[in-house]
Amino acid sequence: MSDPAEAPRIYSCDDHLDIYNVPIDLWSSRLSAKHREAGPRVVRQNDLDIWVAGDAVLGRSGVFPGSATQREGVPDDGYRASDPKLRMQDMERDGIHASIVYGPGALWGFPVSDLELKREVLRAWNDWAAEVFNAYLPDRLSALAFLPTRNPEEAIAELHRAIDLGHKGVLFRVHDVENFNALQDEWEPLWAAAEEAGVPFSFHIGGGGRIDLDVIEDTRLRPWKIPAFSAAVPLQLDEVLAVLVFAGILERHPGLKVVLAESGIGWLPYFVNRMDQQFEKHCSRHKGMIKTPPSELFRRQVWATFEEEPLGPQLIPLLGPENFMWACDYPHPDSTWPNSHAAIEESMGALGAEVIHKVTSENCQKLYGLP
Repeated sequence: MSDPAEAPRIYSCDDHLDIYNVPIDLWSSRLSAKHREAGPRVVRQNDLDIWVAGDAVLGRSGVFPGSATQREGVPDDGYRASDPKLRMQDMERDGIHASIVYGPGALWGFPVSDLELKREVLRAWNDWAAEVFNAYLPDRLSALAFLPTRNPEEAIAELHRAIDLGHKGVLFRVHDVENFNALQDEWEPLWAAAEEAGVPFSFHIGGGGRIDLDVIEDTRLRPWKIPAFSAAVPLQLDEVLAVLVFAGILERHPGLKVVLAESGIGWLPYFVNRMDQQFEKHCSRHKGMIKTPPSELFRRQVWATFEEEPLGPQLIPLLGPENFMWACDYPHPDSTWPNSHAAIEESMGALGAEVIHKVTSENCQKLYGLP
């Protein structure tokens, strides 16, 4: 499987287009005059190009040290990942047929108080992703749409607009920067709308709690925060999954499709089993509790993505292969690019061709409706 040209077709279900990759005119060319000055823009600070919005720093613009392309010596001014033509060249080199792309994490908890500006910034991203990035090869590139979290009505309106734009999935941050709980009962109409729409509804690590914000501060003085964050952050999504299950959201909306993105999978057999245990202990003793075992809800409605994870693939048989999807994580430093086929063979070869096909191809195809 070392030659991508001769290897089976694979699909990556969690790749990235981060703030440092974004074209510098994305928002300045799309925001209204009212919000243009306060919206995301690039300024020069300390000899670096920096994305800012108001007084908030969103991240660097341009080359990100340690990126996969930089590691491999590929010419990259930092914006290669946002150029669909060049990105496709990198996918072809790695033998990846299609990619599900998550946009800038800086937008998940966009740190501005002007909620109208925040909504317009997300809409501008969704427009650019559909009209420029995805449109280049819509069956192979799929940057997901962001949904606003101010209220269910705005989220539902943007969900419908995103689908009209051609987006194949949406991304929702459970907690914004004020730790607002978007799993409260008032959000029930959103789950109904997402079920009716039929598009996958993603929750990505870094968008499930506060640990992602804490690590940003003071990492030069406390570099241990980076590996601590990287080790712990997938477990942000355990609470999201538990609430979706035990609050009855999945049971009430059996057509709702949920993706736990970059969650990893090694912890899931244990956690799903523990949810089943708590279901047996508690749910029959109280009125209004779910009647469907969590493991059944998981197998019916939840998918999880993983990367180069030594333990996780060994545990796939415990829950079955239908709910897991492999990811390359391009262009992040820990990406398997451009050696993804070899990495898949090394980590999953013992599972057999049928399981590998499901996890690296079939599951993604079916979930996102890709050819």
